[in-house]
Amino acid sequence: MSLPRPATSPDSEATLSRRQRALRAIWVALGGICLLLGVIGIFLPVLPTTPFVLLAAACFARGSRRFHEWLLGHPRFGPLVGDWQRHRSIPFRAKCLALSMMWVSMGTTAWLMRGRPLASAALLACAVGVSVWMIRLPTRPPEGRKS
Repeated sequence: MSLPRPATSPDSEATLSRRQRALRAIWVALGGICLLLGVIGIFLPVLPTTPFVLLAAACFARGSRRFHEWLLGHPRFGPLVGDWQRHRSIPFRAKCLALSMMWVSMGTTAWLMRGRPLASAALLACAVGVSVWMIRLPTRPPEGRKS
């Protein structure tokens, strides 16, 4: 004789199909990879941190409420993710800092690779692409001013 199963919420693991569980696992794995790349980006100036952390949050939101909430509660990454989710914009100061740091690191790396012109050109093309993308993102005015 089997015992009755406890009532579960519609979003619990027990009610998900095998395909849904597999998709969630893929989203969590992608989120983990993106978060790892974001953490590596803290130490490597050529690899950006913020886009990978935001991408990790998006993946975790689709794959695991627990991981998403953990990321939102993280002391280092939580404010960044929460700010993006609330405003969908980047403060002007952060945008200027990100662009200047990226161009210093990319320009220095391209100059150090000057013996390999194709690699330098590819690196600079990536920097131009990221710059265009970042400039097109909405800029949030400082907190004290009304927009």
